[in-house]
Amino acid sequence: KAGSKLLKQKAGEFLQCTRSTNVLLELIAYHKECLARGAPLTPSLLTLEHLFTELLRRDEMRTTVAAPPSRTAGVPLENGNSSQLNHKQWLLMQYKESFGVILASLNHEKQADACQALTAVMKLLVAEAQYPVEMPTVPSEQQQQQQFPVGRLKQILSAMLSSERLNTHLFNRFLEYSHYLDVIYFCWKLIPSLVPRDCVPNDIFTQNLLLLIGAVSFGKDALKETNNVLCVHLAGPFDYVFVRRQINKTWNFVVNWPHGEAAHQQLLLVLLEKVLPHLEKPVLLTDFLMDSLDVGGAISMLALQGIFVLIQQYNLTYPNIYEKLYSMFEPEIFHTKFKARLFYLADIFLSSSHLPEGLVAAFVKRLARLALIAPPQDVVIIMRFIGNLILRHPALKSLIFHPTGGEASSDPFVTEERDPMKSKALLSSLWEVAALQNHVLPSVAMAARFISNPFPSVEWDLSSVLEINENDIFDNEIAKKTKQYALCIDRPAGVFGYCGGEISSQYWKLF
Repeated sequence: KAGSKLLKQKAGEFLQCTRSTNVLLELIAYHKECLARGAPLTPSLLTLEHLFTELLRRDEMRTTVAAPPSRTAGVPLENGNSSQLNHKQWLLMQYKESFGVILASLNHEKQADACQALTAVMKLLVAEAQYPVEMPTVPSEQQQQQQFPVGRLKQILSAMLSSERLNTHLFNRFLEYSHYLDVIYFCWKLIPSLVPRDCVPNDIFTQNLLLLIGAVSFGKDALKETNNVLCVHLAGPFDYVFVRRQINKTWNFVVNWPHGEAAHQQLLLVLLEKVLPHLEKPVLLTDFLMDSLDVGGAISMLALQGIFVLIQQYNLTYPNIYEKLYSMFEPEIFHTKFKARLFYLADIFLSSSHLPEGLVAAFVKRLARLALIAPPQDVVIIMRFIGNLILRHPALKSLIFHPTGGEASSDPFVTEERDPMKSKALLSSLWEVAALQNHVLPSVAMAARFISNPFPSVEWDLSSVLEINENDIFDNEIAKKTKQYALCIDRPAGVFGYCGGEISSQYWKLF
C-alpha cells in the first residue's frame, strides 16, 4: 500500500509539471524493474495507465495541430514552438516505450498481472482513439476510421499471439472488448497479416490464434447494433463482405496446418461454434471432417457434429455415418467433456422413424451394455435414450421380453461387430436394463423400471438430464424424505475416501 501511495504521489507530481522528466523516467524504470524481478505489477501498471491517459486527454503528446478550413490534414507545430514541440516529441517517445513495456507485461507469470496489463493497454488504446497524438491526414469522411489506433491494436494482438505460452486468460479478458463492432472490424482487418505465411507455427501459436478467432467472432444479429462501439463509429455500415473475406482467408491457412490433438480439438470447436456460418464454401470442409472423424475420441465427436451440419444444411451424403456413430459409443465417452454433445447428436441422427429396426436395435443394445459400466448420471441418460428409441420404433418392444433373447451368458448380441446391422441385436433382449432395476441408487433403479411400466405417449425429455453430474444425483437423494433411515454400527471408512470427510460430516452423524 505504501508503494502504491508513493507511485500515485509521483504520478501526480509529474502531471503538475510535465517538465519533471526524471519523475517519469523513474516510474518507467520502476515498472521495468518489477517486470524483471517478477514482482507484482498492478500498482505500476495502474500508475502508468493513469499517467499516460491523462497526458493523452490534455493533448500533451500531440505533435500536430488542427488544420485550417482550407486543408483537410493536420499540420505540424510552428517552428517558433520548437521547445514545446521537442517536449511533446519526448513525451511521445516515452509513451511508445512504456506501451511496449506494458505489452511485455502480458507475459508475466502471474495471470492477474498479465490481465491487468491487457486492461491497461486497451484503456490506453481507447484514450488514444479519443485524443489522437496526430491529427487525421485524410479527408474528413474517413477521419473517424483513421482515429482508431490500428497500429496499437496490432501490437496488442501480436503480443497475445505467443508461440511459447497459451494465453487463455488474456483472451478471456479480451472478451470484454471484442464484442464491439469497431474492435471486431479492425481485428479482422489485421488478423490475416498476423498469420505466418512462410513457415508452419507450433501448436501453441495455433491455439492462441484460434482463441483470438473465437473471441472476435460474431453473429449477424450483432451487426444491427451500430452504436455498439468501443472507440469510434465506423465511417459507414459494417463491411461484412470484407470481414467475411478476411475470415475465409485466415481459415484457409489455419485448417491446412498440421495440428496436435489439443489444437485439432480446438480447431473443430471454433469451426462449429464461431466460423462455420461465415465460410463461403462450407462443403470444402468435407475431407477435413472425414479425416477428423477417423481420429477417435473427442475429435471424432466434434467432427460428427460438423458432418451433421453439412448433411442437414448442404445435402452432404455420407453412407457410413451410422457405423461411425455406432463405433463412438465406447466406455471412454463417459470421461470426455463432449459426452452430452454425442448423446444430443445421436438422438438427432436416430430421430427418424424410417430407420431399419435392426440398426436402431443395435444402438439400443450397445447403449444397454454400456449402462452396466456407466456412472450413475450417465445411466439415467441412457435409460431415457433407450426409452425414446423404443417409442419411435414400437416393434423394438420385443427386446423387453424376447422369448429367445437369452440372458447374460447366452446373449446372441455380438458386441465386437462393427457393422450394427450384423450385430444380431434383434435376437437379443434387454436383460441389462432389467438388471439395473436392482441398482443401489434409487434414482438409477427408477430410471431402469421404464421397461416394466406402460410407456408414455410422448418421449422423455433428454435435454433435462444431459448435464447432470454425480453431485446432482447425490443432492437429490439427500433431499428426499423417507420414513425409514439406514443405520450402520460400523464407522464408514471407504465410501467417501476417508472417514470424517466433508460430505460425511455434512450429512452423517459419526459417533
